[in-house]
Amino acid sequence: MLPKLFLERMKKLLGEEYPAFLEAFSMESRRGLRVNTIKADAETFVKEGYFSLERVPWTEDGFYIEGADKPGKSPLHAAGVYYMQEPSAMAPAVFLKVHPGDRVLDLCAAPGGKTTQLAAAMQGEGILVSNEIHPARAQILSENVERMGLGNVIVTNETPERLAAVFTGYFDKILVDAPCSGEGMFRKSEEACEEWSVENVALCAKRQDGILDCAARMLRPGGKMVYSTCTFAPEEDEGTVSRFVKRHPDFSIEPVEQREGFLCGQGKWVENPADGVENTVRLMPHRIKGEGHYFAVLQREGECDYLPKAGNGMEKGLPAQEYSLFSAFREQYLSNWTASGIYLRYGEQLYLGMEGMPALKGIRALRPGLHLGAFKKNRFEPSHALALALKPEEAKQKVNLTFAEAEQYIGGQTVSVNTQAKGWCLACVAGYSLGWGKITGTVMKNHYPKGLRI
Repeated sequence: MLPKLFLERMKKLLGEEYPAFLEAFSMESRRGLRVNTIKADAETFVKEGYFSLERVPWTEDGFYIEGADKPGKSPLHAAGVYYMQEPSAMAPAVFLKVHPGDRVLDLCAAPGGKTTQLAAAMQGEGILVSNEIHPARAQILSENVERMGLGNVIVTNETPERLAAVFTGYFDKILVDAPCSGEGMFRKSEEACEEWSVENVALCAKRQDGILDCAARMLRPGGKMVYSTCTFAPEEDEGTVSRFVKRHPDFSIEPVEQREGFLCGQGKWVENPADGVENTVRLMPHRIKGEGHYFAVLQREGECDYLPKAGNGMEKGLPAQEYSLFSAFREQYLSNWTASGIYLRYGEQLYLGMEGMPALKGIRALRPGLHLGAFKKNRFEPSHALALALKPEEAKQKVNLTFAEAEQYIGGQTVSVNTQAKGWCLACVAGYSLGWGKITGTVMKNHYPKGLRI
């Protein structure tokens, strides 16, 4: 099944390690999940014993899934308590080292694993722009941002060139998980094997050069960037990084703290390797429990003692009278909800944006912050995104569902309740918000989105 020319190249590069590398492709892939620390503490989640888990060594919040457990089918997955993520793919975002308050860009973000990982590290503070150039994949990205209950994420559907024109020198940290030839996914994806060719490797490398050049324009002086791929191809890994550093002498390759099983970058595998390319990292399936991945940490020289501004300026937000229907809803149904920011209206839809967020005029934005809901005739209807962003204690009315009831709920069924409450209530499972319901008498009418029902 593996392409012949791919195998010939890897045998030449790996030498005595090649038999172990080849044997790894006959072994089963390892599944992983990463706990969403916006909603749950990782240690507490493990102790609750929902699944059999083993920690991934390069991140505190990531775990291998043991045995036959199927976390993707659990109501906890629908509640955004964790993200199903391939273990090796968890590494690049860790080494970008984002902090609350940072301005961060995830330039090639779908389906959202690394975006949601960065957002968890930011803990709701700062601005994260998450971009995907392909519309259908951008929609999937937006849905995953919603499921994880994230409020400080702007999801865009733009080209790198268009973003670079608006966000020149704006970001503190940038992640470029570049489109690549996908060799690292061969064990998991027969399609990746079928689409592989030497010509496609060269095409991907050329595309990566252009994407990185755009990213460099958007990074402030003194900022940090992580470049990553899921391929073994040196032309797309050490080669792309070397070409970038030679084109941009104000960037250097930053040393990475080595972890067990990491293989350092191989400058000998490419022509004209850049200084420090040995400080990049390869994750190889015969050395670690995960698929193939590569990443490099790139540091831009200089300092930035000013607050960079986006080319479009800042969003101003609505005056209070223009979202009074939401204020009334908030007063009636929410309790001690502390989220803050600016209110933005797009047609009938209301969003909570971030203070100081960039204006999005001329930018295709699918999600300019937290979607609060929609204005209907003389009333406000809350969104599913708002439900998932709430903690159970932030709703005045809530219904705690058993796992069996939660499965019925996400399947679209009504739920019988024994409560004096009326109107909107938050459906919860195991202490996590799951969605909205509306109580009439002894029945909670189901408002779980039809497109998400299982």
